[in-house]
Amino acid sequence: MSARDAWRAPVAIASVAAAGIGASVVVGAATGMPGSELASILRLLVPAALASLLAAIVVARPLARLSLRQRFVAVAVVGVAVALANVGLLASSMFVSDHDAALLAVLLVAAAGVGAAAALVVAGASGEAIRRLASTARRLGDGELDARTGRLDAGPELDTLGGALDEMADRLQDAQRRERDAERMRRDLITTVSHDLRTPLASLRAMTEAIDDGVVDDEPTLSRYRTEMRRSVRQLADMVDDLFELTQLDAGAIEAETERARVRDVAERALAAVTGSATAKGLSIEADLGDAGDVACSPRLARVLQNLLINAVRHTPADGSVRLVADVTSDRLRLAVIDTGEGIGADDLAHVFDPFFRADPARSGPGAGLGLALAKRIVEALGGAIVAESAPGAGARFAIELPVR
Repeated sequence: MSARDAWRAPVAIASVAAAGIGASVVVGAATGMPGSELASILRLLVPAALASLLAAIVVARPLARLSLRQRFVAVAVVGVAVALANVGLLASSMFVSDHDAALLAVLLVAAAGVGAAAALVVAGASGEAIRRLASTARRLGDGELDARTGRLDAGPELDTLGGALDEMADRLQDAQRRERDAERMRRDLITTVSHDLRTPLASLRAMTEAIDDGVVDDEPTLSRYRTEMRRSVRQLADMVDDLFELTQLDAGAIEAETERARVRDVAERALAAVTGSATAKGLSIEADLGDAGDVACSPRLARVLQNLLINAVRHTPADGSVRLVADVTSDRLRLAVIDTGEGIGADDLAHVFDPFFRADPARSGPGAGLGLALAKRIVEALGGAIVAESAPGAGARFAIELPVR
C-alpha cells in the first residue's frame, strides 16, 4: 500500500467526523437544546472524533492486509463499538439515564450482529466475484483465451470489471486468430510461390543451358525457345507484380486517391490485355457497358477487370465466349464478367477469392492463384463487393457492385 492510499481512510474519517460534529450543532440549535448541554456534548464529540482519527491511522495498514470479508465485518463491528462508547460517555455525563443507556446498548449489540451478518453476505458475493475474476485472469495468462468471467451479479463496479476482462479476452482471441491466419498465409505463400517459381525457372534454365551448350542451333527451335522464355519471364513478372500489389494494398490509401477514370477507358485497357490470348483460342469477347461507360471510377478497376477477364479466358474452351457487361443506377455501379467455360464446383466456389487458391491440385496451369484475391481486395477497398456464381459445365459469372461517387 502506498503512503497516499494509507492516508485515504483517515482523511475520510476526519471529514465524516467534522461533518457529524457540524450536524450535531445544527440539530442541537434547531431543537432548542440549552447552550451548556450542547457545549458539554461537543467537548465529548471532539475528543471522540480525534480518537477515531488516531485509531484509523493506526489500523489503516493492518486492515489493508485483511480479506474483503474481514474488513467488512471489522467496519461493522467498529461502527457499533464507537456508538457503544458514545452511549457510555453520554450515560456517565448524565445526559441519558442508565435504563436508556442499557436499552440503547442492547439495540446497538443487536445492530452489530445484523451488520456483521450483512457484511458477511456482501463480502461473500464480492469475494466470489473477485475469485472468478482472478481465475479468469490466470487462465488467460496461461493461454486459455476462451476463458470468460460471465455475469457476476456482484455490483456495477465488479460487473464492469468483469465485462472489461471478457472484452479484452475477445480482442486477444481475435488477435490470436488473425496472427494464426497470417502465419498460415505466410506458409502458404512460401509453399505456393516456391512451387510456382520453380516451373518457369526450371524451364528457363533448361532452355538457356541447351542454347549455351549448343544442343540446339537450328533457327526454328531457337525461335520456339525464345517464345517459351518470353512466356516464362512474363509469368514470373506477373506473379511478382501480383504479390507486390497484394501485400502493399491499403484500403485507406485507395479511399484517399483522387485520380478518376471512365468505366469505358478502364474496360478497354482490361480487354486489350486479353484480346491476344482470346483470339488465339478462338474465343469471342463482347463488351456492353451501356450508360455506365461514362461513369467515373477508380483507375484500379482496370486491374480488377483484367484479372477477371484473364481468369475467364483461361477457363473457357475454344469457340466459347466471354462478356463484360455493366449498368448504373443513381448510386450503384454494377459490372459482370460472364463466360461459357468449364464452370466451378460448389466446393471450389467458396474459395475462389482465397489467396493462392487454385482448383487444379497439381497447380500445373499458369498463374499463382492471386488474381481473384487481388480483385476482391481492391473492390472491397473501394467500398464495393464482388461475388462469384457458377456451376460445373455452366460457365461462371463474377459480379461487382461499387458505389457511384
